Amino acid sequence: MFPDISQLRSTVSRSICPENPDGSPGGAARAVEGTGAHAARDLGLGWKVSPSVEIAPGETFVLGEIDSPGRITHIWLTTAREAWRSLVLRAHWDGDEEPAVETPVGDFFASGWCRFAQVSSQVVASNPHGGFNSYWPMPFQRSARLTLENLSPEKVVVYYQIDYEVGEDVPGPDAGYLHAQFRRSDPLPERTTHPILDVTGRGHYAGTYLAWGVRSPGWWGEGEVKFYVDDDGEFPSIASTGTEDYFGGAWNFDVPGQGYTEFSTPYLGMPQVLRPDGLYASQQRFGLYRWHLPDPITFRTGLRVDVQALGWKSGHRYLPLRDDIASTAVFYLDATHTRRPTLPDLDALAV
Repeated sequence: MFPDISQLRSTVSRSICPENPDGSPGGAARAVEGTGAHAARDLGLGWKVSPSVEIAPGETFVLGEIDSPGRITHIWLTTAREAWRSLVLRAHWDGDEEPAVETPVGDFFASGWCRFAQVSSQVVASNPHGGFNSYWPMPFQRSARLTLENLSPEKVVVYYQIDYEVGEDVPGPDAGYLHAQFRRSDPLPERTTHPILDVTGRGHYAGTYLAWGVRSPGWWGEGEVKFYVDDDGEFPSIASTGTEDYFGGAWNFDVPGQGYTEFSTPYLGMPQVLRPDGLYASQQRFGLYRWHLPDPITFRTGLRVDVQALGWKSGHRYLPLRDDIASTAVFYLDATHTRRPTLPDLDALAV
């Protein structure tokens, strides 16, 4: 997935942040105005004058625009945790007005519950206290445009940096475009599955993040994650043997004597378990990810993905659940946009 670090490359490294908003060569640390101007008043030009931006209620802020072939290699971002579901990250490739990435910023970084949990994976890292990092490769043939929309009625302060490379051999002729789509079922309708993805085109499925809120007592993860590849009809080509199995765990994630046990590995994990506190936090909530980096699910004409929500009831029978399930699907496609669900409004995004 990543180039051999010992191989010298012909690309040129660039970076966009509030100190260099257009990524221009020699353009960093030259700000004379910004959120740090007062603190730097005794130091002057070249010091920390513009480390962050303020995004007004309802504003869509352009994080960065790149007008040449290239590849984004790393994004770092942090903001107040109350904004993790009300800030919407979008990415547009090659001048397309429709976004390929559209998801709340927290869910993109495997942090959907507006509460910090350490995520230590290959392509997403969430570090104390809300330092979000993405290493998803984001190639583009002509241009890239990344934005944040503030859906909340409050001003939001955001610190960020976008690292990328440009050059004649970037991104390469067979590079797909990164897509990310968000969906939420709250609650999941009776006896239905939660839809994670429904896309047409050629590409490969690269990852799943679920923010799962349990609405009933007992085990909640007996359901299968199913992949309907290309011409699959009623039945899928790929199905897991259970939700915890798909995310790499077993036996309910329940270590005897410890109960639900968090874990975070390069490709999969359950880094977050929010337990009832006996007061206002009355339900269990979970954050889970599975990155298909060594095992992408390839498709030629289309892909549908869904997950069942099943527990147990008397007589050792499955119990269909009506849980709160929010999913973020990450995939690469041969097109700059595809059909996507309507993003929920602020109230429907709330946790």
